Parts: sequence; structure tokens; C-alpha cells
Amino acid sequence: MSLSNLLRLYGNTRSTLRGRAVHGKLILSGSRPDVYTNNHLLSMYLKLGLFADARLVFDRMPERNLVSWTTLISWYSQKGLAEDGLSCFRLMVDDGFRPNHYAYVGAISCCAGIGDVRRGKEIHGRIYRVEEELNSFVSNCLVNLYGKCGMLKSARLVFNAILEPNSVSLTSLLSCYCQSGEYLEGLKVFLQSHKAAVKVNEFSAASVLGVCAALENLAVGMQLHSLLVRCGIRMDQFVVTGLISLYTKCGALDLAHRAFWEVNDPQLSAWTTLIGGCVQQGKEREAIDLFCKLHSAGLKPNERTFSAVLGAFADAKRIEGGKQLHAMIMKLGYCSFTMVANAVVNFYLKSGLLKESLKRFEEMDAHDIVSLNSMISGHVNSGHYEEAIELLHRMFFEGFVPNLYTYSSVLSICGDLPAIEWGRQTHCCIIKPGFHSNVVVGSALIDMYAKCGRLSDARRVFDNLLSKNLVSWNTMLVGYAQHGFGREALEIYDIMQKDGVKPNDITFVGVLSACGHVGLLEEGLLYFDSMTKIYGIPPRMDHLACVVGLFARKGQTKGAYDFIKRFPMEPDKVVWRCLMSGCKTNKDLGLGKYAAEKILSIDPDDTSAHIMLSNIYAEAKMWNEAAQIRRIMKEKALKKDPGCSWTELQNNRYSFVSGQNMDFQGYSIHEILDGLTAQLFDEGYMCDAMFSLDNGEYLYQEASA
Repeated sequence: MSLSNLLRLYGNTRSTLRGRAVHGKLILSGSRPDVYTNNHLLSMYLKLGLFADARLVFDRMPERNLVSWTTLISWYSQKGLAEDGLSCFRLMVDDGFRPNHYAYVGAISCCAGIGDVRRGKEIHGRIYRVEEELNSFVSNCLVNLYGKCGMLKSARLVFNAILEPNSVSLTSLLSCYCQSGEYLEGLKVFLQSHKAAVKVNEFSAASVLGVCAALENLAVGMQLHSLLVRCGIRMDQFVVTGLISLYTKCGALDLAHRAFWEVNDPQLSAWTTLIGGCVQQGKEREAIDLFCKLHSAGLKPNERTFSAVLGAFADAKRIEGGKQLHAMIMKLGYCSFTMVANAVVNFYLKSGLLKESLKRFEEMDAHDIVSLNSMISGHVNSGHYEEAIELLHRMFFEGFVPNLYTYSSVLSICGDLPAIEWGRQTHCCIIKPGFHSNVVVGSALIDMYAKCGRLSDARRVFDNLLSKNLVSWNTMLVGYAQHGFGREALEIYDIMQKDGVKPNDITFVGVLSACGHVGLLEEGLLYFDSMTKIYGIPPRMDHLACVVGLFARKGQTKGAYDFIKRFPMEPDKVVWRCLMSGCKTNKDLGLGKYAAEKILSIDPDDTSAHIMLSNIYAEAKMWNEAAQIRRIMKEKALKKDPGCSWTELQNNRYSFVSGQNMDFQGYSIHEILDGLTAQLFDEGYMCDAMFSLDNGEYLYQEASA
């Protein structure tokens, strides 16, 4: 066997000792190997993973040819040593060698690996000037380079210039569109390629299934599934996982289960995707059952499986099961995975165990943007805004760059406080990286401006959103309704219907509330009927409360009570409180008293019900009954929580609590209020009843002129 064949054999069979022995004999023989033998030595050492020896051979070669350079550049590219590969490519060109297609592929792959689009463009320019035509491998690499660098137009131009695109170039372009979130364009590319008879393989199939899943386009996804079956595409783990992901995201869990069980031996990735899909669709019990079956089948869950199934336990009824799963995770050592640790933190947050989640957060080996976002969001949802702001400061201090979800949480804080100036500054920060066009952040901006009362700003953001989802529509609609702009809210609903957007239960809360603000009782009842009969949305207590409010605003308290009696579910406190409030306004003493009794039968210690009933008696000048209510409150030690309001001035937030005496810029708040009250009475202000607090009791006096 020749020396070259021996070196090739030992490289392919990973025979390190024999390969070194041959090289040693070659050195001892005193002969100087030619460039071809040296190339085989270089290739052998690279295959053996002995880079230091390979580089020594290369550096000592008295003569190098194009194969020598290409072998080294390709190896650098495969091992992810991009800078070394590009440096080697430049030296090769400087030595006067004209790169071949393999060298170009290696160099372009290096540029793609580190996102160096500038040097990638330089290499592309050289190819354009020097080469007569592009090799398909080089074209595929250029598509991959531009796609990974976010230059989708350039990637598409290169793809369109390929005379006979193949499945590799198609997969590269599809992957680029998926990674950039341009799912619709990716789907268009696939359909055009299919018309051009580009063969589909399992890799391009997995990519386009991911596109359909992201778009939640079940119809196209099912057609693609049929195409894959007809073309005889091998149902490997990527295709099966893609099918399950498609069906779960589109809410077709029965089809996802069918695709899963049709596989003879489902891989762990398929199990994990189905479990995660069940959790996302609110089928927690099914997700837990699947996890138990996975465990019984002898498969070992990985970090993604644990992260997926933990979401199924974020419920008050399953907290103990979640804690047991957490113990299992700790026992198997998976808490060291940041992904799993984040899922544990999220589980405790969603279960309402804020202290426990904070403890697990502090125990993490390393935090990432996901864990910090979860903690910030958890504190915001629990109303702990100061702690959320401290976590934001910690995020910036540790060098993390805020993402879409971070800004959504910040905007939520600004809206709930409310703090319009902080919200505006956050809006400016969002515009710089271009996040304002994202539908999630756009919806959060609409919500923030609406809660701060800046409805014109909210509408401007809404109108400028390139794509709107149901959350965007609902946020704008409910924002108008909450501020009493009923006509505008109903206008949004009409536009929704014209655009074919299907409403949900939250949409109708806003619509019914809007009808209440403008006194559209008949229209409100029609909307309520359409909710149940046309859209099949079961009414909740929120909807009942809105309809009761509709009747009450029109002075029809008896009609409101009749509607409550026809409702199939037992009303809660909120519904009875709406009726009671309407009775107070319309001076319906008997029904108001009945509503108060209903509230107190549900919650005997409801302070607001006692106070409202006392006010009803005071309106009717039934002072003995009002005094009796006060005595009951005193015996039960019931006390209304003090009212609190706040305002923002010069980037500072000032809070005011009822009964609190504080100074503001040198003036006593009570002195200012007393002065304003005196001015009101000087202008002839009259009220029906005055309420003051003396020794813990409410005293009622008729106002005098």
C-alpha cells in the first residue's frame, strides 16, 4: 500500500499511533515529502483532532498548493474557528492562489458563524468579479450568510439568481425567514419553490412546518402534511416534532395526538413538544398524564421536558405535585440548567408563592434575561412595583439588554401607577431598537397610554401597528370603554368585525361596558345575545355585571333583578354590588336592601356593602337604620381601607392617603383643602348629606346653605 493510502486509512480509522509511526519513519528516512504527501499528513492530523501537529506540518511545508490551504480553511470553518479561517483565506489570496469553491464555502461559512457581513460582502464581491458562475454550494452559503446577518433581501436575491435551486438552498432561506420572524415571506418562498418543482426533504419540511406553526395556519399546515405523506418524506424526529408543534399551536390537540401515536417509537423531542402544547392549550391534566407515560416508558426526561411539564402544575390544586416534581428535578441535578431553574421560578410565581420564587431565583447559579423578566413580571402582577423597579435596576447593573418582554413589564408598571412620563421615556427607548412595531410591545404601549388617560396617544400607537392581534383590539376597545368613550369603543368593535377579527369574552366585557356608558340598553342586550348565540362564548360574571349596570343606568332596577334571576349561574358579590349601586342612584330602597343582604350572605364582613347600605338609609332619611348599621360595623371592627391617590410631578410620584396630613412645597394639604371647600360653599355648593368622622363613627348631618 502506498504512503498516501496509508495516511488516508489511518486518518479515516482514527489510528493515531499508527499514523504517527508512519510520519516518524518518513522523517527518519531523511527524504523530503512532496506537497501531495504533506497534504495527506495535514489531512490525517486534522481528522485525528491533533490540530497542533497539523499546524506544524502546514507551517513547515516547503511548498503549498490550493489543496493545502483549502483543507485548513475548511477545517477551521467546521470547528467554529472563524477568525483563524478568515485569516488563512486572506493569506492564501496574498500568496497568489485563486480560491476554489471549497475555499469560498469555508470562508463564507466563517463569516456567517460570527455574523461578519462586511467581510462576507467582500468575498461575495470577489466571486462576482473573478468567477464566471456561482457553484450551488457557494450560493447556498451566501444565502445562509445574508440570512443569519438579517439581510433577507440580499439572501432572497442570491436565491432567486440560482438557476436550479435545490432543497439545501430552500432550507437555508426558510431557516433565515423563520429566525427573523418573517414567517409569511417564508411561506411564500416555499410555495414558489414548490411550483418550480424544488424537491422537498425532511429538513425543508421541518422548516416550513415551523412557519405554519408560527402563523397558526392550520389549513396550509394540513395540506403540507398531506404533501409530505404523498412524497414519501421520512418521518424523522424533526418532521414529527414539527407536525405536533403545528397542531398544538393551532389548538388541534386531537390531530397532534394522532400524529404522535402514528410514530412507532416517538423520540423525546416529540414527547416534550406534545406536553408543552397541552400546557399552552390549558390541558394540564393531559400534559401530566403524558409525562407519567413518558416516565413509565423508560425514557429519561431532559431539561426541556421538565421545563415544559412544570407549567402544568401552576394551579392552586396542583401545587403539591409541582413541589414533588421540583424535588425530582433537584435529585437528578437539573436545577443547574438555567432553562429548568427559570421554569421552577415561573411555577412558583404563577402559583402565587412570591417569596418561594424569590428564594429559588437567588439560588440560581446564573441568571439570564428570561429569569429576570419572570421575576419583574411576577412582582408587577402582584402589585409589588417597587421590588419590580429594583429588579429592573439590577438587570441594567448586570449588563442585560432589555427585550420585548422587559419593556412590556415596564409599560405595565407605568400604566398601573400611572406614570405617564416614565411611560413616554420607555416608549422612546422602545423606538430606538425598533420594538414599537412588535404587536406584543405595541399592545403594552396602547394599554399604558389608555390607563394613563392619554387615549389619543393610545389610538395613534394602535393605528400605526403594522399587525394587530386580538389583544391589541381588546386593549384599545376596553381603554375607550373604561374612560367613558362608549361610541369610540363601539366603533373599534365595528372595525374588528369588518376586518374579520373574532371577538372573545374580554371583547364583550368592553362592548357591554361601552353600551352602559352611552345608555344603549337595547343594543347592549343584542350584543349579549350575539356573544352567546353567534360566537358561542359562555357568559361570565363580568358580562352579567355589565348588563346589570346597563339596566341600572337606565333606571330599570327591576329589569336588572329579573335578568339576574334568569342567569343560569349563582351571582357573585360584584353583580349584587352593581345592582345595589343602581338602587342607591335610583332610590330603590327595597331592592337595594335585598342586594345588600345578598352580598352580606356571601361575605358577612364586606365593609363596602355595610357602608353602601348605610348610605341608602341616609338617602332615605332612615337615620335609626343607618345608626344600626354603624353599630354593627363597630361591633365587628369593620373599617373601610383609606382611599389613596397619587400624582406625578417633575418625574417624582406623590401619594395622598385619606386622613394623612402632609406638607407639599411648604403648604399643609389640609389647609389647601379647607380653602377649596370654603370657596365651594361661597359659590353656593349644596349637598344632600355630609359625612364626617368623629371618634370612629360616621355622623350624618343635613347640609345648610
